[in-house]
Amino acid sequence: MSGTQIIDDKSPICIPFILERLKVHNATNQTRPFVIGLNGVQGAGKTTLVRALASKLQEGEGLQTLVCSIDDFYLTRQDQKALAESHPGNSLVQVRGEPGTHDVQLARDFFTALNHGQQVKVPQYDKSAYSGQGDRVSESQWETVNEPGQPRIRIVIFEGWCVGFRPLAPAEVSQKRDAPSRTLHRHPLDHLTFINDRLRDYDAITDMFDAFIHIDAEDTQWVYDWRLEQEIMLRSQKGTGMTDAQVVKFVDAYYPAYELFSDKLRSGLFPGKPGCQLRLVVGRDRKVKQTIFL
Repeated sequence: MSGTQIIDDKSPICIPFILERLKVHNATNQTRPFVIGLNGVQGAGKTTLVRALASKLQEGEGLQTLVCSIDDFYLTRQDQKALAESHPGNSLVQVRGEPGTHDVQLARDFFTALNHGQQVKVPQYDKSAYSGQGDRVSESQWETVNEPGQPRIRIVIFEGWCVGFRPLAPAEVSQKRDAPSRTLHRHPLDHLTFINDRLRDYDAITDMFDAFIHIDAEDTQWVYDWRLEQEIMLRSQKGTGMTDAQVVKFVDAYYPAYELFSDKLRSGLFPGKPGCQLRLVVGRDRKVKQTIFL
């Protein structure tokens, strides 16, 4: 992710949490897979963590584990263009990223099949297609899981920068926009409300989670620095990459969702199920500074 190697200090905290929640899950669910939602601030080491978790669960514990990303459920390029054209003044939906730019029905169908142990294809998205505008990979290239003769998927890790975000009451959106912010004040209230309203569709997925892991940062604005570091390294290695100004513009497209929805995520995703959420707060060096169970 950057010139500084990211050390995995997170999986040793997460694995015991996962196994304890899995034990509770298995006591009442013998067939349905255990679904973990994982939200990681961009650049905080989420990719490193997910790889470590999948390896330790699959190889160390013998649990058939599937990792999938919310990024693979983005709208097709055609549907994304249609969304952008139908809301030409709303910069939040002109490119993929914010809530509302995912195919939630595809995700619901996918998780429903997994929950019933059915054979299902895992969607894939190619961010490099169409000069970086991106598009969904042809379904013929998607991996199939739960095929006859295959081990049944026991654990699903569903990861992404906006996984677990819950919609706010309209008054909360207005209050956050009126308060001091890095990006929210740049957007008309109705544009922010549109994103918030679209997020309600995501609840159907979030409600399926059996456990949740949140990799948070002491200061969310570090995502700008981390992304800049990533591009600097990319430019040094490949001779190409976004300029510093382009990086800021890129992160600005995502940051409104952080400012809107992070506080609610920090307060707990499962009010009626204490102990099901693990929040790891990292410092500027991406190392865990605080561990919180919710």
